[in-house]
Amino acid sequence: MRHFILEHSARVRGADGITYRARTYGTARADGTWIAWLEFTPVGAIHPTLRTEQETSQPNRAAVEYWASGLEPVYLEGALARARSESQAAERRPSSA
Repeated sequence: MRHFILEHSARVRGADGITYRARTYGTARADGTWIAWLEFTPVGAIHPTLRTEQETSQPNRAAVEYWASGLEPVYLEGALARARSESQAAERRPSSA
């Protein structure tokens, strides 16, 4: 189950010119450790939300919160570019019908 961790105050502008709101989400693994990823939702535009793959692995939720609170805008810009690339790659994959 995904858990909302943090909405970042910095807005990120993508190469497409769209401004995105960045949020960190996480989930616990069976062994009690946590993983986290970033989701980017367009601000004032109708476009899909973009999501990164796993960005970090931490020993617990508190560590994920601490990690997320230290992310700088330049990191978010890079993560948005990764999320965009991952989304485009997924669109090019053939569906398994």
